[in-house]
Amino acid sequence: MLAVARGRWVAFLPLAAHRSVLRHPGACNGEVVIEVVVQAPAMRQPVAVRRSSAVGGAKARKRLGMRARVTVVFSLAGFFLSLGLATFTYFLARNELLDQREEFALQQTYVNARLVSEVLRTERSAAGALEIVRTESGGFGLLHVEDTGGEPAWFSQDVRFTDADLPPELRDAVLGGASGRQRFEFADDPYLAVGITIPNQAEYFEVFALDGLNRSLRIVFTSLAIGVGLATLAAAAVGRSVSRRLLRPVSRVADAASELAVGGLDTRLDPDPDPDLQRLVSSFNDMADAVQSRIEREARFASDVSHELRSPITALSAAVEVLAARRAELPPRSQQALDVVVNQVRRFDQMVLDLLELSRIEAGVDDVNNEATMLPETVQRIAARSGLPSLPINVGRRAAQPVMTDKRRLERIVANLLDNAQYHAGGAVRLALEDGPGSSILLAVEDAGPGIPPAERDRVFERFFRGTAARRRVGTGLGLALVAEHAHALGGNAWVEERQPSGSRFVVSIPAVKP
Repeated sequence: MLAVARGRWVAFLPLAAHRSVLRHPGACNGEVVIEVVVQAPAMRQPVAVRRSSAVGGAKARKRLGMRARVTVVFSLAGFFLSLGLATFTYFLARNELLDQREEFALQQTYVNARLVSEVLRTERSAAGALEIVRTESGGFGLLHVEDTGGEPAWFSQDVRFTDADLPPELRDAVLGGASGRQRFEFADDPYLAVGITIPNQAEYFEVFALDGLNRSLRIVFTSLAIGVGLATLAAAAVGRSVSRRLLRPVSRVADAASELAVGGLDTRLDPDPDPDLQRLVSSFNDMADAVQSRIEREARFASDVSHELRSPITALSAAVEVLAARRAELPPRSQQALDVVVNQVRRFDQMVLDLLELSRIEAGVDDVNNEATMLPETVQRIAARSGLPSLPINVGRRAAQPVMTDKRRLERIVANLLDNAQYHAGGAVRLALEDGPGSSILLAVEDAGPGIPPAERDRVFERFFRGTAARRRVGTGLGLALVAEHAHALGGNAWVEERQPSGSRFVVSIPAVKP
């Protein structure tokens, strides 16, 4: 080889313009560089989403669900794994294609350089030497010789391309006696230039077009990018499936806990063949057993205490009534003390009766006995019995018809609501039987008292709860709790609303089942 005859082959190490990377899809600044730029789309944080709150303009954070987080983790893992493999594959393919292209260019340049050397030795014509050189499509050759006067002369196969268009580093190195190669850009197209020194004769340059290589790398890049996208979607689908399978036991536990919370104390989870999940099943069932046992024990305790108190309270009430019958014989201070004792004993007796009633309801021994009932007449009779014979009663179209309901429970509901209005709000001012949503009837007792603050409306039906306005008033604290229990037993619900311009409106929904 000619370079070997010279005694050296210089593997030209270029300056900034000779880098071993390619820019995709084109080249600039004297090089062809392929860059893999992966720009992740802007997305919200997977652990928190900021949302403006309606209270005071404060911002709260809402975490993604576990299923969404698992899906995101699988998607990111699939994305980065496929991206890493795609990047490795791309650069491996790029280097392999680039090495093959440069090796081919070197071999062809050597062959053409020999041919030019033979022509120069025999014909002494540089132009004739370039005419017989065959370059590949898109490529061309340049020849540098010194004329008879010692002046440098340049010959090019392409009139558009001169020695000034060659990379300066490569041109100076080859003219200095070295040989090398360099990638550069000409007319916005990428090229590879190879320079060979023909000893004592000339310097031969051959330029090769790299647009075909760029097209091949573009195809590889597009294919790998599509592969990364498909791999990410597949990972997301796998993550979704895995999260659904992982959360299925949690959903079972959540459903069972919901049933347990609404009173299904006998709810249990079925055994699971998975030993890890079986531990969760066993723990939940043991917890449910403990909860059921404790609630039943507390219910029995309340019932037993109420029953045990019934006898002494009855005896105490009888003794107090005897003393009350002879109240006039007592001194004034003793009369005041007797009045306090009588009121408290009667209150205690009513509380024991209410506790017994609640115990029967919780134990499920107080059955619902539905019978055809005319609600207006029944409610009017209960109001008269409570000392309100002239209480206004508004009756809706649906309530005017007979319905199937438990008359005893209905009487208990109305009596307790009227007593509650009497003790805490100065008495009821209106009673209504209105048509409710669906096929229900709304029983409402309205008063003109101080009303109930919104923060206490959800708690007024709890046992022994006393609102701000009722803490110094007489009562057992169980009347509204009994209203709620009887309403639930009838298949309805109980709640309290604000009444305009003042007061409260206690509402109980009753299913309107026709006889």
